[in-house]
Amino acid sequence: MFGTGTKKMLIIMILKILEKYSDERRPLTQKKIIELLQLEFGMKCDRRSVRANLMSLKELGYDINLKRGIFIRRDFEESELRMLIDGVLFSKNISRSQAKRLIEKLKTLGSNQFSAKVSHIANLPELQHSDNTRVMFNLDVINDAISKNKKISFIYNSYDENLKLKPRREEIYIVSPYQMAATNGRYYLICNTDGHDNIVHYRIDKMTEVKMLKIPAKNKNQIAEFLGGTFNLPKHMAEHIYMFSGESVWVKFWADKNILDAVVDWFGKDFKILQKTSDKILINVKVNETAMKFWTMQYGECVEIISPESLRFSIQQTAKNIFDKHS
Repeated sequence: MFGTGTKKMLIIMILKILEKYSDERRPLTQKKIIELLQLEFGMKCDRRSVRANLMSLKELGYDINLKRGIFIRRDFEESELRMLIDGVLFSKNISRSQAKRLIEKLKTLGSNQFSAKVSHIANLPELQHSDNTRVMFNLDVINDAISKNKKISFIYNSYDENLKLKPRREEIYIVSPYQMAATNGRYYLICNTDGHDNIVHYRIDKMTEVKMLKIPAKNKNQIAEFLGGTFNLPKHMAEHIYMFSGESVWVKFWADKNILDAVVDWFGKDFKILQKTSDKILINVKVNETAMKFWTMQYGECVEIISPESLRFSIQQTAKNIFDKHS
C-alpha cells in the first residue's frame, strides 16, 4: 500500500505495469491495468484516470499504443535481448558474478513473460569466465585513454600451475593503446610498446592495475601497420585467429609448461594434471578428437599426444605429409 501522494504516483505505477506486463504480442486492456494496479500497488482507480495518465505518458514521449490493446514499445525485441544475454553468457572476458549481474539487468528490459522464458539460464558456473573481476573497469580506463590519446600502465598476468593468475614479470607494462577488439570470446588491446614500431596484443582480462598516464600515446604514423591510414581491423583480426562435430574422447598429452596459458585458454580449467616434471605437464582432457588434432598441430613441438593411439597415429601421418610437402 502507498500513502500520501499516491494519486500523484499513479502515472509512474501505470508505467511500471506496462513495462512489466505488456509488449506488442501481449497488450493489456484498461480493465487489466486496473486489476494489476490493485494487485501490484494496492491502488484503486477508474478507467478515466487510467486513460488520462496513458495520454500523459504519450505526451511525455513514451511510445504507447492504444489502438490495438495497450502496450509499450520496447527498445529491444525479445530476440535481440536473447542475443545480448547469450553474448554475456558465453563471454570469457568478464567474471561469473559480473555476467550474472549483466544478465539480470538485460532481463529487466523485457516483460515478465520474457524473464520467464530465460529463467532456465542458470548454468553460468559450468561456463568459462574470467577470473579477473576488474575487466569492466579495465575497459573503461582503456577507452578513456584511447579517446584522450594517453598511454596506460598495467600488470600483465599468466596462469601458474595452481591455475591462478600471477604477474608475468615484476616490471610494469607501459603501452600506447589504439583499439580494443573482441575475438574468440576475448577482448584484446591493440597497442604499441616503446622501442618498437609494430602492433602487439594483450588480453584485457589478464590485465590488472590498469592506469591512464599523463604521457601522450605514440603517434600512429610511427607504427608500420598504421602508416597511410591503411590499418584494417577486420583484416588484422582475420590474420591473427575452430568447431568440429562428433563425439568427444579423453585425450592424454604432455605439454610444455610454457604453454599452460594456451591450455587454459582453449580448454578452460576442466582438465586434470596427472603428472609434472621440471618443464612438462601430463594432462588429461575430454575433447573432440579432430579439434585436438588441429590444436596439437598448432602447438607443434610443445605437445605430445599419449592417447588415444588413433589420434597419435593421425598426427604422425599429418606431420609426415607436411614434411613431404616442405622437403
